[in-house]
Amino acid sequence: MGNTSSERAGMGHDKASRRDSRGTKDGPKILMDSPEDADIFHGEDIKAPLEKEEFIEWRSDLDTSEKLDALDRPTVFRWTGAGKEVYVSGSFNNWNNKIPLIRSQNNFVAIVDLPEGEHQYKFFVDGQWTHDPTEPVVTSQLGTVNNIIQVRKTDFEVFDALMVDSQKCSDMSDLSSSPPGPYHQDAYAPKQEEKFKSPPILPPHLLQDGVMVLSATHRYKKKYVTTLLYKPI
Repeated sequence: MGNTSSERAGMGHDKASRRDSRGTKDGPKILMDSPEDADIFHGEDIKAPLEKEEFIEWRSDLDTSEKLDALDRPTVFRWTGAGKEVYVSGSFNNWNNKIPLIRSQNNFVAIVDLPEGEHQYKFFVDGQWTHDPTEPVVTSQLGTVNNIIQVRKTDFEVFDALMVDSQKCSDMSDLSSSPPGPYHQDAYAPKQEEKFKSPPILPPHLLQDGVMVLSATHRYKKKYVTTLLYKPI
């Protein structure tokens, strides 16, 4: 009986080994204590913060560019007709309030910061709404005639470039208050040729063609008498 049990155990072992060899496949061999485990199970976690940081930087750049593109542009409104008090209003402020124009010699002027795009506007002159016939007009949905203005970014590219240049030129942070060059505490020693020579015996204006000229002026009542003395040298 002991042999029978051992033979059964052996047969069972052979069947199990045959079943494993035919019915299953060897899985990936992973050593849990190896350093490769961190890359296998945490590879996506390592890349995730980097991708998130790149996304945040890209989003901030996009927001900055959108803000630059959405900058309000200074727009001049001018009324050249007659009037004592002139205001302007339009679709840029939903026609809610009237912006006063300042009188400038023969016309009225106002500078308003408007976003880029198309805007309708109208003037309020001495209590009456009117439009400027010399400027482009459009008929609104209500049938009223309004002036229209187109604010484009390309119209201000030159001014933007000049503003950037002026900011670069006005940046004096890199310049120091002291002139460039080395500094030391040694006293200045003049060179031999820089030393002053002794003065001449006679001033140069008294010598001419080897002749010394001396003069003396005397006053007699309302007249002056000048005496010259020539002496060869």
